[in-house]
This record gives sequence, C-alpha cells and structure tokens, in this order.
Amino acid sequence: MVSATSELVGSYRDLKVWKRGMELARASYGVAAMLPASERFALADQIRRSATSIPANIAEGHAREYRGDYVRFVSNARGSLAELETHLLLAINLGLAAEHDVEPALALASETGRMLTALSKALRPLASRSRTP
Repeated sequence: MVSATSELVGSYRDLKVWKRGMELARASYGVAAMLPASERFALADQIRRSATSIPANIAEGHAREYRGDYVRFVSNARGSLAELETHLLLAINLGLAAEHDVEPALALASETGRMLTALSKALRPLASRSRTP
C-alpha cells in the first residue's frame, strides 16, 4: 500500500517493476523447463524459487505499513535477483543451457535490477523521514 508515489499506485500490480519481475519469472520458468530432468529438483528448482521471490518481495513490501519495511523487501528482491542471475549463468557455464536460450531472461534480470535500484533510491529518503505510512 505504501509507495514513493502512493497517489499514483493503488496496488503492487500497478508497479512496472512488479510487472517486469513477473515477466522475468515467466522467462526463468522457461529456462528451468529446458534443463535436463536430472536438474529438476536441483538447479531448476533454485531458478524457479529465486525468480518467484522477486515479484513476491516487491508485492509484500508494497503491502507493508512502514516505508522502512518496503525498502527491506525491495532489498530482498534485489538479493533474489542476484541469486537468479547466478543460477542462470551457472546453467550456461555447466553446459546445461545454451546462452541464446538464457539471454532473454538475463536481459530481463538486468532491466529488473535497474528498476529495483531506482525504486530503492526513491523509497530511502521517504523511509528515513518518517515511520508513518
């Protein structure tokens, strides 16, 4: 509910960064599905978990009462993003996925990262000024 532009954003579903995170999750699920069956409960599962964590943390942070909580959840989303990028790069490095198959997800990850950084920067001054919603 709380955001840097709360008068313009009624729901986390209105946030461009959440929408991009959802696109990234879909792309990541596609990559996970391409991995060998032997990776179904290992790397593929880690890709799916970290990918879903990104938009989930954005949504949960947006719903929190205090801006400081929102900043913390955006930070969690950034951590999950770094984890996801690592898993995607590992899939390439281990020869489990072709670079051209993973590149669209990595491009979305890069864009999502820039958006999360911008959101975090926008929220920090608001969080330090007040603990009110």
